[in-house]
Amino acid sequence: MACFREGRLPGTQSFATVGLSRTPLWDPDSGRHFHLELLACENTDRPAGYGHFPDVLEFVAGRLVAGGRPLLRGDVVPLPVPLPGGTMTSLYAALPVYFDEDFFSVTVENGSEVVIVWLVPITAEETAFVSDKGWEAFEGELARQDPDLLDPARPRIDL
Repeated sequence: MACFREGRLPGTQSFATVGLSRTPLWDPDSGRHFHLELLACENTDRPAGYGHFPDVLEFVAGRLVAGGRPLLRGDVVPLPVPLPGGTMTSLYAALPVYFDEDFFSVTVENGSEVVIVWLVPITAEETAFVSDKGWEAFEGELARQDPDLLDPARPRIDL
């Protein structure tokens, strides 16, 4: 696990898995393997300590390796317990759009393309919306309403 503070996004801390991409994950729908690393970001005024995201990433990475399947854009991962504050009950797999587009994937030394999956905390209502209307409709609402996706205690978007 890696932690980054005060980088491209001032006032935030970001966490990323390191090494998950060494395990190819099979997507039967596309018939191909994916190599992933996971990313989670939050606004923070915390002078020390890492909060809950390292444990969250460890949970999701372990689940992916155990299941052997990738987490793709638009997928939702239910959490075993809500994040602190109680409103965020799942994670949404998104492109890391708060970063430069070059950050969406990287080719590593063995030639594998590693996709960066940003895990965005979402509410039960938002999870139901993704399930009912699809990820494109959800991302459309995110673009339209522009919530602070770096705030894990943000209010849910209007759906």
